[in-house]
Amino acid sequence: MHQLEGPLATVRHIRLRDLPPAALLRADASDPQIAEAVAAVEQASGIVIATPIYKAAYSGLLKVFLDLLPQFALAGKIVLPCATGGSLAHVLALDYGLRPVLQSMGARHIVQSQFVLEPHLKIEGDSLSVDDVTGATLLEAIYHFRCALGHAPPHDQLGHPRPERADGTASG
Repeated sequence: MHQLEGPLATVRHIRLRDLPPAALLRADASDPQIAEAVAAVEQASGIVIATPIYKAAYSGLLKVFLDLLPQFALAGKIVLPCATGGSLAHVLALDYGLRPVLQSMGARHIVQSQFVLEPHLKIEGDSLSVDDVTGATLLEAIYHFRCALGHAPPHDQLGHPRPERADGTASG
């Protein structure tokens, strides 16, 4: 998350699994923790959504949270969808499953989705790290996200997965 921080950004991490399960399942927006999470989404100009992919779908926990948000909770926001999964067979779950939901909620711009295979992840306690190649790809996605937010200067080839930078070096 520290790659997202900067003078123009305040970063807030909402861990859905830490929200009260009964309130989530009841879509109880009056619960203080739920109300705080919803307010954080409403106040954000950019949102990174991270989810595991199970059986070719994003997590039920994310679905429950998205369902309790107001219909246009993402209106005008920049969104970076990220997922982890055990097989490349699940890559399209982001574009076919999650992206339409985010668009229907009014997201202004959805940055190219990022998928990380589980073998590229290392989990130690509550800490998550990725290998160097995956890390470079994620840094590029964060760069695109920051450009979309206006926190980094845009480049001519921003849609290209590895655009050449103004200084002649390739990213990642």
